[in-house]
Amino acid sequence: MLSEGFDAGASPPGALRAQMATALSALAEAPMDDLADALNHLAAPDCTWRAACQMDAAAGNAAALARIWHPLKTALPDLERRDTIRVAGVYQGRTYVAATGHYCGTMRGDWLGIPATGRTVNVRYGEVWQIGPDGRAVQANLLWDVLDVMRQAGVWPLGPSLGVEGAWPGPFTADGVRMAPSDPDESRASIEQTLAMHRTLAEHDDRANLSRDSLIAMPQRDHWHPRMMWYGPAGIGTTRGLDGFVDGHQLPFRIAFHRPQGTFEEVTAERNRHGAGHYIRIGDGPYSVTGGWPSVYAVHAGGGFCGMPPTGRPVFMRVMDFYLHHEGLIRENWVPLDMLDLFRQMGVDLMARMAEVRR
Repeated sequence: MLSEGFDAGASPPGALRAQMATALSALAEAPMDDLADALNHLAAPDCTWRAACQMDAAAGNAAALARIWHPLKTALPDLERRDTIRVAGVYQGRTYVAATGHYCGTMRGDWLGIPATGRTVNVRYGEVWQIGPDGRAVQANLLWDVLDVMRQAGVWPLGPSLGVEGAWPGPFTADGVRMAPSDPDESRASIEQTLAMHRTLAEHDDRANLSRDSLIAMPQRDHWHPRMMWYGPAGIGTTRGLDGFVDGHQLPFRIAFHRPQGTFEEVTAERNRHGAGHYIRIGDGPYSVTGGWPSVYAVHAGGGFCGMPPTGRPVFMRVMDFYLHHEGLIRENWVPLDMLDLFRQMGVDLMARMAEVRR
């Protein structure tokens, strides 16, 4: 079974889901003086924090308050949280709550060097929270789309994206916030289908047969819905249909980033050898989630990705994938990816580029 480690019968109860929803919203909306208390209500004091580039890692809530939450709340004092997907599950004995959505607020101050706009800004996120025995988070994984905030602020540091930039819509089925345990069989089927699709991606021979036609014809097509939507991070953008996905992301991405080749098991072993892999693989009804910090290891050996020439450097990618399974196929895929961290490994400082645009 591909989903080994996922315990469909141990789905987190409604009370825990509601508790996390309340604590997450309270943290976003807490006045500055109450921010520390709200953080400690959500997360254990020694929680491990992993956040997107510019914030990166923080050990414990005090460090996370200073490094992550205080700067965000200072820039967007009327912050509020809006989840479009929130699911939960148990993987390898660890309980997780995972969400996508956006923080909304008026940008009154600079954030991470991005100039204040004085207007509404949406900070897109993918977040995975590991929940401890007392119901509070013991690990936080926060992929916030910093590059998309640059776009909204008018200080874009890259060339045009191949996909369409803009806000991610919620699920086609409008049922992404799961407040109660789902049917275990459906949950297991969802993550199994995702991992079966992953197998086809891993086993495609990029070095011998990489083309638009080969990607469209290979067995991934058996898992994607004819009206599939793929929502990529800022810098890549949104695509529709398998051909749109191949043209707008998959083919240029695979040309640029040479990943391990072989069987699914061989590719997985090689990724693991380099410290890459999934820490979460869960299903929750018609949704599934995978993610790694990092989950992708590759060598930047080809040109074209975001207009970049090849650097020959090894890179690791912090990625999450949220999937909606509909009519027996994968209908939608939301993909938070830490683009600033990826470019940093390629020797490009997008914050410095932004500063030049701003100057």
